[in-house]
Amino acid sequence: MGRSNRAARSPEPALTTGQDGRGHAQGPLTRPVGSGLAELRPDRDRPHAWSLLIDGAPQSLVDLADPTHLGFEYQRRLGHLIDLVAPPGRPLTVLHLGGGALTLARYVAATRPRSRQQVAEIDTALTELVRAELPLERGWQIKVRGADARSVLERTPEGSVDLVITDVFSGARTPAHCTTVEFTTLAARALAPGGWYTANIADGGALPFARSQVATLGAVFPELCLTADPAVLRGKRFGNLVLAAAHTPLPIADLTRRVASDSSHGRVEHGRALTDFTAGATPATDATAAPSPSPPPGVFR
Repeated sequence: MGRSNRAARSPEPALTTGQDGRGHAQGPLTRPVGSGLAELRPDRDRPHAWSLLIDGAPQSLVDLADPTHLGFEYQRRLGHLIDLVAPPGRPLTVLHLGGGALTLARYVAATRPRSRQQVAEIDTALTELVRAELPLERGWQIKVRGADARSVLERTPEGSVDLVITDVFSGARTPAHCTTVEFTTLAARALAPGGWYTANIADGGALPFARSQVATLGAVFPELCLTADPAVLRGKRFGNLVLAAAHTPLPIADLTRRVASDSSHGRVEHGRALTDFTAGATPATDATAAPSPSPPPGVFR
């Protein structure tokens, strides 16, 4: 689930996809999929870009002409982490838990050629729609598994991936079984030495879910940070928060500079400030976890 930013524009490059995709002249497309009613909506600012919505909730934005374009705030913040996890251009092994329109997998493939990526997307009908209308470039090593994110994580070999990106939403909520200490422990097991775990979540108000998620990651990883719009952190609006965790120090200074240079307001919390943010929140476990909160009515209008 994401929030787009119309101010984030860049010049339109020549079409780079190796296959024809859906054209704006064909108009929007609505189709039932396993997770609800999917809509592909042409972007009014970018002639080759499409937004994917499920039951009205924005899920992904894909620019077929420029796979490096990340139109949602949270995607750009995850993009900063993708850029910083290894030296520029070095191929990565990435596990995406939650696929949507495969925006971040496309970004990794475009910015880090020869990367090997696996995507867990339980909604096979959605994947078929995305592959047909917003096709991937030939040669990208992206494998999509039609399975539950946690079940894929359970089968991932120990120490086999450089980066885990969790962006799991059922509609506009993260399922409870993908928010726990046990789930995070599985992710930590999958990481190679020096690897990072990242997650996109959504919350509002006093941010009880976000605080619990920071505590959950902190029960497994010694190094943590959180990135979000200051208005979200102050409880002024419902929105996305991006978490990152590792067993080695994160590049907080570099991440802070990148977030500060973004067209969307953002703040990086870490160290004492993040401890204060957590404020005694309890880690979620398989026995106690609940899904992330539902967005308030009208938040996507």
